[in-house]
Amino acid sequence: MAFIAYYFHWPHSEIMQLDHRERMRWCEEISSIHRKSNQTPDNVFKL
Repeated sequence: MAFIAYYFHWPHSEIMQLDHRERMRWCEEISSIHRKSNQTPDNVFKL
């Protein structure tokens, strides 16, 4: 939850209204943005 709150500045109450799958999806979206901005592969363990 802190991951989402930090990057999207959403209040705790709003994040808690999301179900687990939605929170996971937003974490994946944030991670995807980071990978693209850092030009890292989707799977850092894949060569």
